[in-house]
Amino acid sequence: MTAYRFLQPLDVLFLRGNKLFGQPGSFGESLIPPPPSAAAGALRSLMLAADGVALAEFASGQVTHTSIGTPTTPGSFRLTECCLARRAASGAVERLIEPPADLFIARDGEGDDGGDDDKLSLSLLHPQPLPAGLMASSSLPRLPILGESERRKPGGGLWLTEAGFVDYLAGRVPAPTELIPVGKLWQLDPRISVGLDTEQRRADDGKLFSAQAVAFQPEIGFLVGIAGAEPPATGLVRLGGDGRGAALSSIDAAPPVTHLRVIAKAHRCRLVLTSPGIFPDGWRLPGTDSDGRFALHGVRARLVSAAVPRAQTVSGWDLANWEPKTAQRAAPAGSVYWLDELEATPAALGKLAAEGLWSEPCDHPQRRAEGFNRFSFALWP
Repeated sequence: MTAYRFLQPLDVLFLRGNKLFGQPGSFGESLIPPPPSAAAGALRSLMLAADGVALAEFASGQVTHTSIGTPTTPGSFRLTECCLARRAASGAVERLIEPPADLFIARDGEGDDGGDDDKLSLSLLHPQPLPAGLMASSSLPRLPILGESERRKPGGGLWLTEAGFVDYLAGRVPAPTELIPVGKLWQLDPRISVGLDTEQRRADDGKLFSAQAVAFQPEIGFLVGIAGAEPPATGLVRLGGDGRGAALSSIDAAPPVTHLRVIAKAHRCRLVLTSPGIFPDGWRLPGTDSDGRFALHGVRARLVSAAVPRAQTVSGWDLANWEPKTAQRAAPAGSVYWLDELEATPAALGKLAAEGLWSEPCDHPQRRAEGFNRFSFALWP
């Protein structure tokens, strides 16, 4: 059973990316959405504190938590979801989703912020075989192609409402009214900082740098799903760089409908990453052989096409060992994979969605607990 929590920032957040930062003149850019490990670390720290666990003993492996385990051997705790969300006046929480890679947003108009001067239209990319005589570097038999009679300006800086994402998962093209401009969700706030000399307790000479803070609107936060553990229903967590505060509250939520019976009957589907994927070759689905045959947790299919944006680097800070985590190349959330010749029951599809894209035995149990390699099934229209 999955427990859902809402994290509402009480201050600006420093959601630092994985570029080198801290040298004189450097710029610390924030990453939105942050990797799920940021929320996982905040929740696990709160759980340890609430249960009275000595943090130093836990970090050294002397103490084992019933659900978190140890820093080297995770327990049953798993993050199943971490996404941007907004809370209505009624208390209901709605997911906000960055548009998937196969959803093309075209903008016609003079405005640049999705406002009244813009006319937005949406369409889906479709995987097509290459025409005879045309060659490409892709290792898959089909390429995701946008079929249009004329070129149009792509629109950016827009997020999908949960209703729009549900339409997308059902194979429908979301309406333009289901798009929200970024400016209505958060603002970026550059901050100037100085390095400190810890011995003399003053500003260190020549160490002036900038950091990018994120100021979310009051109703915006993060929806988090947790399996294998029951975190506190309320409390405060330290979130992101500098440990800025966020209020934790328990909410009622359910995952978006994914039409598993229809997908099993159609024998094909789309697979959409909802968190970064730590995959072989940086992009290829786990369980896929050199011929594109996919087999994982009782689901068999043929991978025929993929829309994967520029790879991102996943790292982070290891509090137990007080050192950076190993940097890994990852397929970003929103990447889309098309699976054909699908052989699976609805139960097997549900099991794969619950387990995530991890082989058994798992190569990275810590990353699995942190919520990476999560996805949603979508109809292939």
